[in-house]
Amino acid sequence: MPTVRFTKHLLRYYPALQTAEVEGGTVAAVIAALEERYHGLSAYFVDDQGRLREHVNIFIGKDLIRDRESLSDPVQANDTIFILQALSGG
Repeated sequence: MPTVRFTKHLLRYYPALQTAEVEGGTVAAVIAALEERYHGLSAYFVDDQGRLREHVNIFIGKDLIRDRESLSDPVQANDTIFILQALSGG
């Protein structure tokens, strides 16, 4: 199963959030599996159309995903997925 890692700032909203192994053959399927485990979490990553939010990046290993619209990038069982949400402020 792919392993998903998150930025630590999400612990503020999801204290139980940990590096997780989830089923999924695409980025979209992985996000759906995370949503089942952590209800509401996907709203931080995708909009109501299922597109990746502007200030969120997802990497599969060292590679940035290409499909920000439908999240169809393939995920292999031994992949590590990093979900990074940019922080802004001054």
